[in-house]
Amino acid sequence: MENLASRETRFSKKPRTDLAGATCNFMAKSMPMKRWAVLTVLLYALALLVLTAPAVLLAFGNWGKTNGGIGPHEIVELYTNWGYWLWLGILVGGQILLLLLPINIAERRLPARRPLKIPVIVTGFFLANLLIAGIFSLLCVAFKDNAFYAFCFVDLLCGHVSRNGDQIAEIQTTNWGTVSSAVIILLVFWILWGLIFRRFAKSDDESSLMKRATRWLIRGSILELIIAVPSHVIVRRRDDCCAPAGTFWGIATGLSVMLLCFGPGVYFLFVERCRKLKPKPADKNIE
Repeated sequence: MENLASRETRFSKKPRTDLAGATCNFMAKSMPMKRWAVLTVLLYALALLVLTAPAVLLAFGNWGKTNGGIGPHEIVELYTNWGYWLWLGILVGGQILLLLLPINIAERRLPARRPLKIPVIVTGFFLANLLIAGIFSLLCVAFKDNAFYAFCFVDLLCGHVSRNGDQIAEIQTTNWGTVSSAVIILLVFWILWGLIFRRFAKSDDESSLMKRATRWLIRGSILELIIAVPSHVIVRRRDDCCAPAGTFWGIATGLSVMLLCFGPGVYFLFVERCRKLKPKPADKNIE
């Protein structure tokens, strides 16, 4: 009876010990990977913070036909604006989501199909922003300040207009109408790009999917910058009031997404460097 009881005790403790050991081993292996991922995200956020002021000064400096320019006081006001930090949070959140799949790859874990949907959703979101920013930059060149009426169709549908007889003289914009219009446009393009990217990436494995997402975002950001930069030069040399803000939004979107694409690549460099610095276990010869 005593031998039977001792065997049962050893049998019940062994799985628990193995499970605890496997858990500790997994955490020991995954913590360096996650630390490198956190470092990559922090570097991306720091790059955006540092590049904000030079980009704004270059875009709105005292050049062109407009009088005056942006100075240090306006830069400080930009950093204290809640919209800037919302923009920064969205970009950093996108970087975090894009790094989830590289973390699984680096840890040599086979992800399920559900986590593979995250790069599709994130890539579709940023491709939608690139497309909207590029189109809006062209609208600013063609229609000057009236290009902002593209985000006022909700106010138009709600009848917030002033009329001159049977014709619309001016659209009376509201904050909620502008935000609603922008959100609807973003959702439409987001769904469109998500479906397109999902169709091409449906048969990809995790590595190929990550490479495809990065390649699409880099090409999209370069193409969007090719449109936004000349558009900004054109509207700045005219006496437009609000159009330069729209084209600068295109420049900021293109640069931010381009920097975002380097996150997974930088992460893999960190991981490869970490593995090379890690001492190899000594071979044990069994005699």
